Amino acid sequence: MRLAAAKWLLGPLLLAQGHRVRRETPVLPEPAGPREGVAGEGTLLRLLILGDSAGAGVGAASQEQALMGRIVARLAPCYRVEWRLIARTGATTASTLRALGRLEPFTTDAVVTSLGVNDVTGDVGVKRFLALQAGLHATLREKFGARLIVVSGLPPMDRFPALPQPLRWYLGERARELDRALARALPDGRGAEHLPFDRELKGAHMATDGFHPGPPVYDAWGEAAARRIEAAFGHA
Repeated sequence: MRLAAAKWLLGPLLLAQGHRVRRETPVLPEPAGPREGVAGEGTLLRLLILGDSAGAGVGAASQEQALMGRIVARLAPCYRVEWRLIARTGATTASTLRALGRLEPFTTDAVVTSLGVNDVTGDVGVKRFLALQAGLHATLREKFGARLIVVSGLPPMDRFPALPQPLRWYLGERARELDRALARALPDGRGAEHLPFDRELKGAHMATDGFHPGPPVYDAWGEAAARRIEAAFGHA
């Protein structure tokens, strides 16, 4: 069934299930911990993590167990990492782009983004999503000096235990649609590259809400992102 036809045929049911998921799914907090700092010794590497609730580490008990903490732990033996986390629950590509527009410029070398799930649930179309992503990457380069932008791929939402069928199937197909388009558009020849979600995802790997990553996912994700950064900047 094509997505457009599925949306037309199943629209009322999908909408009702979406309301139920938002009403019944536990709201997990963003983990406590600093949103910027310095770790390690060696060549300076300025790192920005940018994005949504997964970027903020929801599902982890601390920032050390979250995406930022796992990336920094991998890079700190080789670099002096000056890191900054700009992520919040509910963020979309559009809202993140607006937030960057309000910030005073600062310099970063590498950026890891975590965006797309809320674009899926917000029913953002492929063309609009790609335009917003391109605008985000341009802003990161032009305003903040980013030389590498690691664009995390969308997760397989059809494996999220919190989602009932057929909503789980529909959102999974939408996530794949956006992620395939993003992968085709990257690398863009200007430092932005796609990092596919190629990790196993089972219920045991996820947070207690059945929607966010758990520590095993953050650990694998952080290692994969750090390897991309090491490949681009070399070992110190």
